[in-house]
Amino acid sequence: MRKLWKRIKFVFTFRKFIPFLKDFFISKEVAVFNKILSIGLIIGYFVLPFDMIPDFFTVFGLLDDIAVFTFVLQQIIKMAPSSIKEKYHMT
Repeated sequence: MRKLWKRIKFVFTFRKFIPFLKDFFISKEVAVFNKILSIGLIIGYFVLPFDMIPDFFTVFGLLDDIAVFTFVLQQIIKMAPSSIKEKYHMT
């Protein structure tokens, strides 16, 4: 239950992660492969129309999209070097 609450809180505080993402993509500490993979995940999320739960089930379809988006952002955080994680208190 605690992990679910952290994910919900993460989505509602997303705008705080924009500086983190900027530092992630301009950092020389992050491998080029990780940057390309991250961009691919983000583009794939927006471009591919596949949903586990179709969006016409209003609330459940939205929850599915939020879960995937949160997963993508969590993977980017895991790939970030510890110096960037510490700077934004993501450890």
